[in-house]
Amino acid sequence: MHANRSATPVFQLFTEGDLLYDAMLGSIASAEQRVQLECYIFADDEIGWQFAEALAERARAGVAVQLHLDAAGSLWLGRRRMERFLRDAGVQLRWFHRWDWRHPQRYNRRDHRKLLVTDERHAYLGGFNIHRHNSRRLYGEQRWRDTHVRLHGELVTQARMHFESFWNGIRRWTPPRPLPRDILLPNYAHRGRKLLRRTLAGLIGGARQRVYLTTPYFVPDRRTQQLLIAAARDGVDVRLLVPRKNDVRLARWAAHAAYESLLVNGVRIFEYLPRVLHAKTIVADRGRGTVGTANFDYRSFFLNYELNLFTRDTALCAELEDQFQADLAESEEVRLEHWRKRFWGGKLLELAGWAARRWL
Repeated sequence: MHANRSATPVFQLFTEGDLLYDAMLGSIASAEQRVQLECYIFADDEIGWQFAEALAERARAGVAVQLHLDAAGSLWLGRRRMERFLRDAGVQLRWFHRWDWRHPQRYNRRDHRKLLVTDERHAYLGGFNIHRHNSRRLYGEQRWRDTHVRLHGELVTQARMHFESFWNGIRRWTPPRPLPRDILLPNYAHRGRKLLRRTLAGLIGGARQRVYLTTPYFVPDRRTQQLLIAAARDGVDVRLLVPRKNDVRLARWAAHAAYESLLVNGVRIFEYLPRVLHAKTIVADRGRGTVGTANFDYRSFFLNYELNLFTRDTALCAELEDQFQADLAESEEVRLEHWRKRFWGGKLLELAGWAARRWL
């Protein structure tokens, strides 16, 4: 965990769930005006109840508490037991895209964002959901490996604005021009999805020395594959870190379908071995990077609502690169000569995964 105190805004990186949850709960407990929490998975487990009780305590104390949960990600929320507890305490709970037989297509579009804003002091953003799988205290050495960042300064104002817009059903946003060195980018509507993808492409395409990409679900469209290949052909050290253990097998098979063309063209692929990898980060040339909720897959690019920090903060980018290197030490490189000798049955699974790539 690192704090850069030399400049504003200040960033603090978290890669351990227990440390992150303690910090988030501390920020909630100290809130005096408002707490705004948006999450994809808010589980009915020990971690979920810690947060539920903290939110309820603030609501009873007169603090405005807004909780925005995805109806699919948090589908089994205590069979409504926790929901009743929160509402009885005065928490404003809102569900995103519950099932509606009149609008079945919209159920496929999920709120995948994980964002906490407390007053005007702190904001938290990244890949961590609210569940025990990220806690070493509760889940042990097999806890999920993830990344989150705490924001201060003007970015907290941005975070609050994005939370409130989404809460109020506003799905449009005009970005500043030019984009500042540190900015939170949503992917509202078609224009927003294009901007997020274009900014990700600029991060990769603008690299001169190295690009390190970490993603739990790697299901790239053709354009993204071409972007990675072009960078590698230009002499950029392009490294992709994905999990060997994955909670969505079909997504893993789809990722495998893209391996060979990348390996042939110089992209290096590493599979993280110890546990489930859920972090979503990119760092280029140790000076530009992104942390957020977007995976490198069709769902994040074209369907889900996401939110990413893009930054040129040198201290944060250096820490992202150092963490990437630490993760590589626990990973195994996929080598082309071995990959081509893989079991033929795996190739059939890859075809199945790739055929379903747009719905993963």
